[in-house]
Amino acid sequence: MFARLGLRIASGPYALAVRARNAMFDRGWKTIHRVGVPVVSVGNLSLGGTGKTPCVEYVARFYRELGVQVVILSRGYGSEAGRNDEAMVLEENLADVPHLQGADRAALAATAIEELEAELLVLDDGFQHRRLHRDLDLVLIDATWPATRDWIFPRGTLREPLSSLKRASVVMLTRCDQASGVDELQAALTARFPAVPVVLTEHRPVGLLRGDAEESVDRLRGQRVAGFCGLGNPAGFRRTLEGLGASVVDFRAYPDHHPYSGADVSELNAWAERLTDGTLVLTTQKDMVKIRLADLGGKPLFALKIGLGFRSGEEDFARRLRAVSGAGF
Repeated sequence: MFARLGLRIASGPYALAVRARNAMFDRGWKTIHRVGVPVVSVGNLSLGGTGKTPCVEYVARFYRELGVQVVILSRGYGSEAGRNDEAMVLEENLADVPHLQGADRAALAATAIEELEAELLVLDDGFQHRRLHRDLDLVLIDATWPATRDWIFPRGTLREPLSSLKRASVVMLTRCDQASGVDELQAALTARFPAVPVVLTEHRPVGLLRGDAEESVDRLRGQRVAGFCGLGNPAGFRRTLEGLGASVVDFRAYPDHHPYSGADVSELNAWAERLTDGTLVLTTQKDMVKIRLADLGGKPLFALKIGLGFRSGEEDFARRLRAVSGAGF
């Protein structure tokens, strides 16, 4: 009880600082940099785990298919030793889309336009990065852990209050296939923010990867699986495996953006070796790009490839994306 009270008290100064910072941008006391091309931001209210990477990939691919030269800009958390996991996944899946990482995304935007001839910028994790003007603000909310039931950090995981959604262009509910009460959540958000459309999405498994080979996820139905991941929402990955019909016999969760060390790999090898023969060892694509192993403990290592799918609102969403790019309706 006292711990919760302490966290609640600590949330007060944090919330005041966030509101003050937003007010300075809203009133023009802090500079918002405009660049010469459209900017689409993909972000969230929480500290992580909403599944931004599949959304960034969807948006960047959408514009590439329209023939628009896209560059992705991101802060690059966990990239001190090089490209982080999200960048490596996006580079694997979108080989023709450059990805720049750095703390000063206004400077990155200038580089993207001047040196890479960018015609449109996708700002990854950009909702709180208010120094850069955006033409479309996409805000993701995990339907399995909705912001309507969360608290400001450190009591909860919110970086800023729910009221900040008034700045959003579109709210995207993610993992709707894994959540209950999605319709009620959508109705509550629409009632509070009637000018902001709310679309329903899910993270759909689109392939099973091993090296350069890809096969159908149907292989997992009825299969004994041992999984591991370093995600903001590891439970979401486990639910995805179970939703594919896999029997999850063991599961290991690491912190988000976990940099796997030699000791971690040795431990995973020992763990996999103890598994019953015939058990499939599986991780996420974000983890696989950091480990780069074909086997663990003498067993093949597979990665689940995830894509963004829509349950509702895709046509209107696509119309908004096209309008920003100037590609018409």
